[in-house]
Amino acid sequence: MYEVLDDTAAQTILAIESSDSIRRVAQHLHTPYETVRQAVNRLEDAGYVSYDSGLTVVDERVRDAARELVAASAAVSPPSIEETYVIPQFGDWPFAFTRIDAVYVWTQGGYQVGREPDDYPLFLAVREQDVDAWETFFESFDPPTAFERQPQDELDGPLQIVLEPRASLDIEHVEGYPVIPRAETIEYMRENYAQFQSALAMLDRMYEDLDIGVTYRETERAQP
Repeated sequence: MYEVLDDTAAQTILAIESSDSIRRVAQHLHTPYETVRQAVNRLEDAGYVSYDSGLTVVDERVRDAARELVAASAAVSPPSIEETYVIPQFGDWPFAFTRIDAVYVWTQGGYQVGREPDDYPLFLAVREQDVDAWETFFESFDPPTAFERQPQDELDGPLQIVLEPRASLDIEHVEGYPVIPRAETIEYMRENYAQFQSALAMLDRMYEDLDIGVTYRETERAQP
């Protein structure tokens, strides 16, 4: 089994939801379509996945082996920021990017604030009933979890996962990323207006159905 499961193949298995297309899996992994297609071909030849009106993992033991491989790889080489955005999709429970990450996703990566490569929290909304499972899951992939952002000098690395438990989740998707609804994201941005004024103006330009009524110029930063 393990001779077939390189990192790409293992991640492909973990990203597959029943009846997914190759293109959808590639979008979830943010990996080129052709790279995922070749991995699917190898997995299909080995009998680990089937492709009949969509992809299916033939045995949960294959998914378990893939998760072990990806976790072992993360233990040897801690995941990058980009890889950490993909890791939650390997879990078995729903989630949505929230707070700063919801702004990041809805602006399609156009707005980044309050984070640096050496101090980078990811904000995930999860169901209250799944919190323990998510904490156990992330233990295998290195980034620590907490319910509030932790000071960087108290961590061993740059990455941390900030979990936001909720009774239920309302999830939308933008370029393969699950995210809280746009309206909720805008409400969060308005509550933190000084931090997100320029992002609100960016959203207003990006989405024709919005009329936020916010304008922003770089010169405004210089105003007393």
